[in-house]
Amino acid sequence: MKILVLGMGLLGLSLLPQTAAAAQCGAVLSHSVQQLKTRETVDLCEQFQGKTLLVVNTASKCGFTPQFEALEQLYQKYKDQGLVVLGFPSNDFRQEHSDEEKTAEVCYLTYGVEFPMFSTTSVRGDAANPVFKALIAKTGESPSWNFNKYLVSKDEQKVLHFGSRVNPTDPKFIAELEQLLQAE
Repeated sequence: MKILVLGMGLLGLSLLPQTAAAAQCGAVLSHSVQQLKTRETVDLCEQFQGKTLLVVNTASKCGFTPQFEALEQLYQKYKDQGLVVLGFPSNDFRQEHSDEEKTAEVCYLTYGVEFPMFSTTSVRGDAANPVFKALIAKTGESPSWNFNKYLVSKDEQKVLHFGSRVNPTDPKFIAELEQLLQAE
């Protein structure tokens, strides 16, 4: 009986850090999402809390698809400073493969993407995934096309929206990104 009580006490203690961590994340990170072409899910809060985020709705058959290259370059350049790029493939604009194998091929093989990519999902309207619902609520800006970009501060208090035509190498975009990375 004493062992059971002690075991239950330890179990309760082991749950405290997870609960505390979850309570510290805002509406953007308080979700688990499935990784691209796997059955594995990622607890966004656990994995990315305290990081500056660049969240992008992507598509493999779009005129903006070459932005994957610039997004990966940004990720490589700034990841040691706390940047995480999160890619959410979407077929909301009918430019994503229905087969995630093909989506993964474009991301990983064609463009060498190493940043986290998630399963194909909706990013606008009532069907939008909870991450994009939170981004839209914070900015008032819904993706109007593929490759909309949302910069999110480490504490999730500041969220900036950039449309598809803003290239990730744009000097104004880079300035905003660097400002968020330097903020405490």
